[in-house]
Amino acid sequence: MGAPDPDAVAATEPPDPGAAPTTGPPRPHRRRRARRAALAIGVLAVLVVGVALVVVDRSAPEIAATVADGEPAVAEPEVDGRWATTSTTTTAPPTIPATPAEDGLAIAPPLERPWAERFTVADAVGPSVPLFSAPDVPVPSGRALDNPTWEGLPLTFLVRERRGGWLRAQIMSRPNSALAWIRAGDVTLRTVEHHIVIERGARRLTVYRGEEVVLQTSVATGKASSPTPLGTFFVDGVVRLSPPHRAYGTGQLSFTGFSEVHTSFGGGVGQVAMHGTQNPALIGTPASAGCVRMRNEDIDAVTALSPTGTPVEVVA
Repeated sequence: MGAPDPDAVAATEPPDPGAAPTTGPPRPHRRRRARRAALAIGVLAVLVVGVALVVVDRSAPEIAATVADGEPAVAEPEVDGRWATTSTTTTAPPTIPATPAEDGLAIAPPLERPWAERFTVADAVGPSVPLFSAPDVPVPSGRALDNPTWEGLPLTFLVRERRGGWLRAQIMSRPNSALAWIRAGDVTLRTVEHHIVIERGARRLTVYRGEEVVLQTSVATGKASSPTPLGTFFVDGVVRLSPPHRAYGTGQLSFTGFSEVHTSFGGGVGQVAMHGTQNPALIGTPASAGCVRMRNEDIDAVTALSPTGTPVEVVA
């Protein structure tokens, strides 16, 4: 709409008390007053527009940070092999020797039968834990595992043997089922009471306490081109997802198995996990890149039974 017409404004003003009533055209002094009033209104309008522009300009960064549907204009973090955490770590994935023999490591055997009702877990207490190929014999690479890990996870070990002040423990690293010696003074110990067995061929997951079945469910395992790795592992990360993730459902349990096909995916080191799904129709089929998918209610139940350090065996 255009600016008000000065004569129209003047015609709506109350009569001048010192002037005789008239039905004719407005007098000259009334026209001047009308023009001054219109000028004042125009100045006021310019000021209002200027203030509005300043307000919009200050809010522009917030407006730019949102997309049309109201969701943040930031890509969701990739969590398959790079778990969602609150950490701001930017450490790169570690460099790992090509074979366990090159770094003085052993491969952990399957859990002994009959299965124990409790397993010993070690949690790092310092910023790093050195690895040894035997008590007092550092691994050839001289490496130590960082705490927290490069993914921001607390560093955990599954203890398989104790010898004085030394622990032989499975480590959170390639190669699969790697076993090293660590100093007992570098960790604190606790126990977990369950272990998990994943049958790749039957596509079935079972949680045990000793030899007793606590929970059993169908799962989707890796495709023939990217099979779920076989071996003895342990849970090294617990991530609950709310709201459910479009691919990983309501949660994830990462375990220390690494793809034998993919050396990296999702920005990580090719590590696999158990997780939920938004496509339960694929449960019971070989459908993944190596991870173990299950219904959201099942991953929630397994998560409740499986703190970090819980042993995981993947069998054919």
